[in-house]
Amino acid sequence: MIANYHTHTYRCGHAVGEDRQYVETAIERGLKVLGFSDHVPMPFPDGHESRFRVPLGQLEDYVTSVLDLRAEYKRDIDVRLGFEAEYYPDLFEAMLELLRPYPVDYMILAQHFNDSRETIYNPHLQLSREALHQYVDMVVAGMETGKYSCVAHPDLFYFAGPDRVYQREMARICRRAKELDVPLEINVLGLREGRCYPNDLFWPLVKAEGCRAVLGCDAHRPEDVADPGQLKAAMAFADRFGVVPEAQISLRKPF
Repeated sequence: MIANYHTHTYRCGHAVGEDRQYVETAIERGLKVLGFSDHVPMPFPDGHESRFRVPLGQLEDYVTSVLDLRAEYKRDIDVRLGFEAEYYPDLFEAMLELLRPYPVDYMILAQHFNDSRETIYNPHLQLSREALHQYVDMVVAGMETGKYSCVAHPDLFYFAGPDRVYQREMARICRRAKELDVPLEINVLGLREGRCYPNDLFWPLVKAEGCRAVLGCDAHRPEDVADPGQLKAAMAFADRFGVVPEAQISLRKPF
């Protein structure tokens, strides 16, 4: 691995360590690019804040920290400013306006919920075919905006129904990702923690459609940045399905 685009900070409330530690670990392990992509603040109309995002009041601090580290370590590594963001049609433009004043390098699409009410967490076990269909619709619509550089853990939805239903629906993500040239992430954190993703039923679809793939550390601790053991396991996972992750991807500026 020479580039990781999926890195969090303590500001989201479920990651630890100082931002500098992530950068220094990346340098020690030979990365050429480290992208910070903490959970985007979401401007909900009623003013509430999600429990897992960078608070609106810390957005400026997050941006300043990443840009300062970029300048300080520019001789050693390319530090990029990004966000992990859902696609909520009703809040999408407001979210972009919130970020527009900042030099954002990229966003990664991560559909943790199907709508802005954020009531049902998609990695929780579900039987609803309608919810699975809606998840796929939202991921496809997000890709179609052209604002996202890749899809983080595209196989996030934890479906307990028939495999054929899951594969039929999730194939729509793969077909559209291929058409739009959007890479799909093999999530290293999910592998390490034995989560419902990466999903063995999903990655044969990626191979069949010829989609691009990328590894994402989804680092919530400095030691998870390009951890050799975790990367070995992720490459072994990819090899099982004949998927070859790309070393680097081109980043799409959201504006």
